[in-house]
Amino acid sequence: MKPIIGITMGDAAGIGPEIIVKALHHEEVYQKCRPLVIGDAKTLRRVKSIVHSNAIINPISDPAEAKYEYGVIDVIDLDILPEDLPFGQVSPAAGDAAFQYIAKAIDYAKEKKIDSICTAPLNKEALHKGGHMYPGHTEILAELTGTEDFSMMLTTPNLKVIHLTTHIGLIDAINSINPERTYKVIKLAHDTLSRAGLENPKVAVCGINPHAGENGLFGYGEEEEKLEPGIERAKAEGMNVTGPLPADTLFFRAGRGDFDIVVACYHDQGHTPVKVMGIENGVNITVGLKGGIVRTSVDHGTAFDIAGKNIADEQSMLAALESAIELAPKR
Repeated sequence: MKPIIGITMGDAAGIGPEIIVKALHHEEVYQKCRPLVIGDAKTLRRVKSIVHSNAIINPISDPAEAKYEYGVIDVIDLDILPEDLPFGQVSPAAGDAAFQYIAKAIDYAKEKKIDSICTAPLNKEALHKGGHMYPGHTEILAELTGTEDFSMMLTTPNLKVIHLTTHIGLIDAINSINPERTYKVIKLAHDTLSRAGLENPKVAVCGINPHAGENGLFGYGEEEEKLEPGIERAKAEGMNVTGPLPADTLFFRAGRGDFDIVVACYHDQGHTPVKVMGIENGVNITVGLKGGIVRTSVDHGTAFDIAGKNIADEQSMLAALESAIELAPKR
């Protein structure tokens, strides 16, 4: 039962369609999953000629019609975009289409017609001009699934990191951490890896201060106040969680395999080691969505400057597909 991975085309004026076609040229993708593009067939045909692919574009209206054969790119054809959409330009039509692709993928995930979602990048300006006032994919996914508690996970081949806070200033991040949030993110990490088939996943929590506070030597007791009650609650429920531990050594230990996932307290604490250990293969993952839906994404933008030029590299898309396969709930 290879998982069905719904691949949304993203902003068609960017490199999304190109990296999808290039990624699906790799036969090992089909050996591990059943890839299903959600986008526009005419755009994929146009890109196919640009990247010199021999793949057959197979437009369909339901996942049950897909062939899932190497050499065939099955696409749920929403047929939204004009055939001559220019590459490298902000387009309201492309912004609206990018939203419609993800909305359709969410519908399929809710109906269990696909097992996880892998997204090509969208452009926020185009998204807004297309009438969808969201900061990005994560907020769209949260609203359309009715999810309030979710988190960002970053992965490389040797490291998984989930965050208590992300895109807020450091002082605000520390102020917003509390035992409830700590517990919820530990549980998100545990549940996500458990659904993916990992038995008793090992979760480690970073300290907020240097040396995790070192028994009050650094900071004002943030570890004891904000982290430890959440950690103890998770332990009481049977989760295999350790911490808070000093971040400077924890990431090294996680990279060598001592832990399955690290809980970072703020943006740079989690992002920096991931970027250092594998920026080329980094993957952005949204976890905690209702219904157990997992979404993975490339860790780059639409790259309008190189779109349509057969320059874009598909390695991040391949990594995102690998994570979507790994984290897909096991049936």
